[in-house]
Amino acid sequence: MIIAHLMSQTDLWSKIVSPPILVSKGNVMIGYNPIYEYAALPDVQKIVAAIRKSISTKELRAVGAGVSAAESDDRGRHAGPYSGQEPKPRPATAATNTQSITVPIMGEGIRSAKVVALLKKPGDSIELDDALCEVETDKAVYPIESSFAGTMGQWKVEVGATVEIGQELGTILTESADQVEATPREPVAAVAGRGLTPEKPRPATAATTRDPALSPTITRKLSRVIPANLQIDARWDAIRKARDVAKKKNDRNAPSPSVMMAWAVVRAMEKHAPFRRLVLEDETIVENENFDLGIAVAIEGDRLATAVITEANRKSWEEFAEPYRKIVDETRAGRVDAMNAPVVISSLGALGVRAAAPIVVPPSVGTLFIGSAHREILPNGKKNETAEVITLSLTFDHRVVNGAGAANFVHEIKEQIERFSLKSVVTTGAV
Repeated sequence: MIIAHLMSQTDLWSKIVSPPILVSKGNVMIGYNPIYEYAALPDVQKIVAAIRKSISTKELRAVGAGVSAAESDDRGRHAGPYSGQEPKPRPATAATNTQSITVPIMGEGIRSAKVVALLKKPGDSIELDDALCEVETDKAVYPIESSFAGTMGQWKVEVGATVEIGQELGTILTESADQVEATPREPVAAVAGRGLTPEKPRPATAATTRDPALSPTITRKLSRVIPANLQIDARWDAIRKARDVAKKKNDRNAPSPSVMMAWAVVRAMEKHAPFRRLVLEDETIVENENFDLGIAVAIEGDRLATAVITEANRKSWEEFAEPYRKIVDETRAGRVDAMNAPVVISSLGALGVRAAAPIVVPPSVGTLFIGSAHREILPNGKKNETAEVITLSLTFDHRVVNGAGAANFVHEIKEQIERFSLKSVVTTGAV
């Protein structure tokens, strides 16, 4: 029946049963005919499928070769019999649309985020689900992925900027024709008009996937740092005395030792220019006359955030102490500030940690860890004495400052702490 059908397709049949192609191999003439090759196949269904495919291909090409009279006029000629070349498709024309990239809702209580990376440049090609930029909250770093294919337009923010939920970050130029939106993944944000689409529930397994302790952005920045660390002990007497004086006044807003030590760090930064510097994304090192101070804050879920005291060196004691407490509290509640502090203070003294080697993350050039107060034996002339001290542990970026400069800086902090006086800072603004 198949052969009978083939015979009705006279043009095709003439090719299949045409005289064999003879190939000389030694003294033997070997004949080649497609129908024999099909017959040699062990599977009859494959033979039938191959022949039907040959027939359908011939019929489709015959149909595809013809065009309407109107289309023929457009091309300037009538299409003749099939010539072996497929007709060239017409180029599609589509209008260009501008899609906005906005900050999505990233969790309950989160009102703002910090732009930590712009991953596309204006004019770059963008595919579906390409990461466009990264924003950071106290909970995680969120890559914002594209729901469109197109070309990157213009960014309307810079790295380090604090942005609000719903704020426009930039634009994508797309073609209106054949645009397909992608489904973003948690916790990936979406482009304007689209929210976060939860992933399908995974089957229960023995292990549970967790986010890393450090965000991908911080990990990437750490690869550029050349860290070095040094430690020195500072006597605690002056800070304890100042705290006791403040408590006697029954002032519920009495400054804490943390505020006093932060004040001492700011005074030391004023005297040591390398610790007023920032390392920018392009590796440029800049030095500022006025500078911020960062305070590492532990929040729920073993997560970290950084409270930022802006232009810390320009504030009087009253302007410094009250905002310090307020900004730390707001950071614990979800506030996110642009982190441009040359130095960040970290402490686990409340947990009894005496010393640690912290990490330093650009744009900062140093992180100062302040340990818990404890007693040590200190040399005093020919005899030793015990004294209550805290250990100051400074990790610094060796690209920006050398060991001697870092040692002088931390020694200045030690002196500022050891001679701290509330009366002095209130009346003169200096330790």
